[in-house]
Amino acid sequence: MNPITLRAATPSDAEAVADLGRRAFVTKFGHMYVPADLAYFLESYHAPDRVTAEIADPDMRVCVAVRDGKLAGFCKLVMRCTWPEHQRRTAPIELKQLYLDPDLTGGGIGRVLMDWAFDEARSFGADEIQLSVFSGNDGAQRFYARHGYTKIADIQFWVGEQCDAEFLYAALI
Repeated sequence: MNPITLRAATPSDAEAVADLGRRAFVTKFGHMYVPADLAYFLESYHAPDRVTAEIADPDMRVCVAVRDGKLAGFCKLVMRCTWPEHQRRTAPIELKQLYLDPDLTGGGIGRVLMDWAFDEARSFGADEIQLSVFSGNDGAQRFYARHGYTKIADIQFWVGEQCDAEFLYAALI
């Protein structure tokens, strides 16, 4: 298997990142939503224009993982705390999305992206990383636990008009 290359996302990556985000979300969760809610969510959170804005946002870091010239995954960090009421340290940040190509899970890409997230957080001066994970996504919860994350709160996540139970996880740096 060829190595994974990590690099900062550029505006030219926006379409591919948006496409991978849509495919990964639909593959894992698409069956849970009525079509209108799913379409609204995908257009709101996984549209090329939104990804372009995130890449340009100085308060975000977007990293892409490339294998064999193809986008294999990405990770987005928000360099501020989205859930300040749950912070345990003084300088938390949020891991917004860590998505993999659905055909490439289990190949170490998630681990490499998580290592990048911790390195980036440390270089930024963060002392905690928070993230939300769907309450029914046991595989993701095990992945995060292997990387030192623990559940710190029950939260909600909206997809269109549907409210899902989520868990807020955090790892101290």
